[in-house]
Amino acid sequence: MPIDQHGDTELQGLSLRGLPKISLHDHLDGGVRPETIIELGDEIGLELPESDGTALADWFAQKSDSGSLVEYLKTFDLTTAVMQTPEGLTRVAREFVEDLAADGVIYGEVRWAPEQHLTRGLSLEEAVEAVQTGIEEGEEAAEDRGHDIRVGQLITAMRHTDRSLEIAKLAVSWRERGVVGFDIAGPEDGFLPSRHRAAFDYLASEFFPTTVHAGEAAGLESIRSAIIDGRALRLGHGVRIAQDLEIISRAGDEVLVQFGDLARWVRDREITLELSPSSNLQTGAVAAWGEELGDHPFDLLYQLGFSVTVNVDNRTMSRTSLTRELALLVDAFEYDLDDLETFQLNAAAGAFLPIEEREELIELIAEGFER
Repeated sequence: MPIDQHGDTELQGLSLRGLPKISLHDHLDGGVRPETIIELGDEIGLELPESDGTALADWFAQKSDSGSLVEYLKTFDLTTAVMQTPEGLTRVAREFVEDLAADGVIYGEVRWAPEQHLTRGLSLEEAVEAVQTGIEEGEEAAEDRGHDIRVGQLITAMRHTDRSLEIAKLAVSWRERGVVGFDIAGPEDGFLPSRHRAAFDYLASEFFPTTVHAGEAAGLESIRSAIIDGRALRLGHGVRIAQDLEIISRAGDEVLVQFGDLARWVRDREITLELSPSSNLQTGAVAAWGEELGDHPFDLLYQLGFSVTVNVDNRTMSRTSLTRELALLVDAFEYDLDDLETFQLNAAAGAFLPIEEREELIELIAEGFER
């Protein structure tokens, strides 16, 4: 099955792009259009490795496919550079939402770290306001094209800095104004969530939901800290939870697996795994299992009953879309529409929304897949 970033794929006679989707793990600075980087970069005199949109897209894809999260993260220097003004942030956020809508997304959560967008004089409040303006403009533009979409902000603190409590308070202050949750991101190995316990204690006292990057560049200790210290309702990636599963035997399609206590807790509590297949390969998150998508423990986790979801992580760096990620999984694991619907229902259940709104999403997904 031929698969590319922008093309569509049919499964059982239905367009994958046309199916209703939920996007939970999608970075704002990882989803900037290459053409926008060039235009905004020209305005500020930013030196770019390429001056053509297609060539720049190729550059991002090549640099990101390193097998190292640290090297992968270096590509963000270009995208964040053009996101330091209200105009830049608003445009990027608007186009981000428009691109989600064009990909069939009906609800998305966009994560970004305001502290990384202050080099040209913006305050944290001004940065959040600029992004919210762009989101609302994008929602309106999508509606004008006949596509209803809602997008909420996930305010992110950087795990290697010391501003997490300040960022947590910022996130809570924007509750009911577009912000739906809190996240920590950045270099994972060596920076446990426990370093930010004060922020997580505050968020818990405010009953504010958190997702935590864990189980991508570090293993079970990081996941454990995300749950205990971060009270994480979702795990950003979380793919290395598979390290707490021991395969005892295989007989045909039957696999006998012994659960560790951590894996059983994550599975039984239905803590959502925000898996990003292409990104997980690029950053080396699944290197312990292999180098091909078919080696990804996604299917093992799914078959064992974990709440798996499908995400893009960074569309620009991975040169991908949610449609493409689903098509790749269909190709690797022979999934059908029922499987893809399950992934969307898991995402709807894990969304940081009131239960009534999650139920509405579930109904929209069921209707879309039934058609």
